[in-house]
Amino acid sequence: MDVKDGDKEEKKPIVVKDATDLQRLRLEKLMKNPEKPVLIPERRKDKSLAPPPDFVRNVMGSSAGAGSGEFHVYRHLRRKEYARQKFIQEKSEKEKLDDAYHNRIEENKRKAEERTAKKRAKRLKRKQKTKIKATQPKTNIADDKSSQSNSDSNNSEEELGLDSKQKTDNTTEPNINNVKSDCESGNDHSL
Repeated sequence: MDVKDGDKEEKKPIVVKDATDLQRLRLEKLMKNPEKPVLIPERRKDKSLAPPPDFVRNVMGSSAGAGSGEFHVYRHLRRKEYARQKFIQEKSEKEKLDDAYHNRIEENKRKAEERTAKKRAKRLKRKQKTKIKATQPKTNIADDKSSQSNSDSNNSEEELGLDSKQKTDNTTEPNINNVKSDCESGNDHSL
């Protein structure tokens, strides 16, 4: 009895509610028998004109009029010619549409590339500015401190009345003029 109940459940009709259900059903059907080859339909070949005949048998003479017996031949040739012209026009129209489509795709790619290049340049410029700003305050603080210390030392030396030559002399050895003036004043310094 269990087997019959299982068969009834499998035979229950499945209602397809949307495309995902349909896809799931198809996949389940394929996976039931994986060894079975899957038929993949080939692409339809493009319609083409029949090649012109090598030898045309029904050629009407230039002096002969179209008689009632030749009308079916004339009608057939006319139908063939109209079909050929229609095919040529459809083919040219399709080529125009394809060219327009490819041109539009190329134009869209070019515009997208221009936009991305512009945004890339803007992004890189912004990145450079942030790098410069990140490095600038650090160097400015150091420069400000060093420039302040230099200006402070320059101000103190200027207050003393020393020129640049005397600054270098003060650092290496005592100024002889100052020593002589000290000796004259009575201060005893030994060298």
